[in-house]
Amino acid sequence: MKKMVALICVLLVIFVGMFVKQNYDRNQKNITADEVQKIESFIASVYAWKEITGEALPSFQQINEAPERWIWEVVKKNLEEYSLTYAQLQDKAKEIFGPDFTKQFPEQGNEAFTWQEETGTYLPTEIQIDEQDDLFLIHQISKSKEGYEVELIEYVEDYSSYENHQIRIQNLQGETISLLDSSKSETEVIELVKQNADKFSKKKISLKKDGKDKFIITKVEEKK
Repeated sequence: MKKMVALICVLLVIFVGMFVKQNYDRNQKNITADEVQKIESFIASVYAWKEITGEALPSFQQINEAPERWIWEVVKKNLEEYSLTYAQLQDKAKEIFGPDFTKQFPEQGNEAFTWQEETGTYLPTEIQIDEQDDLFLIHQISKSKEGYEVELIEYVEDYSSYENHQIRIQNLQGETISLLDSSKSETEVIELVKQNADKFSKKKISLKKDGKDKFIITKVEEKK
């Protein structure tokens, strides 16, 4: 009798384990290639420039805690019009960051936009970028109650040695992980980053789905 009870318990544990695994696999398979493409495109739209904003994608617990410089540079990156009124700037920020966004653009302007008194509008400032391209790749995606949890690997392509037909693949700490021939394809670069994932910084992003094809970034955390 005791052996029978023990056998039933073992079978129950196996069954529960199989059920959990099946649900996990099903959750992963439920994320389509189209979803991945849309998520990647959205993240690219809010991924700024490290040399300008300090971090291409800073960490924050909620959007109103995000650094001012990053916020307004992201707004500038997503403009359809060159000259904007104060109301248009605020509306654009709310469109990108969602209804919970409450930060106010400084009326006198800032590093991202300058005030033009003669027209009563703001113009985006010129972007001075360096020879380092700030990039990311999606490492993992899982569905959450409100949308998605996305894990990114961040890396840098350094073109300062491009005259020698070389590209340095670096982590965010400036360490060179690999020196590649400039003829290497982007697919080969991505595969190299994946193979050395433990040498690069990672971030976990919380995305809220707002409509069929729209996302709102709600939180960014360092992934240890």
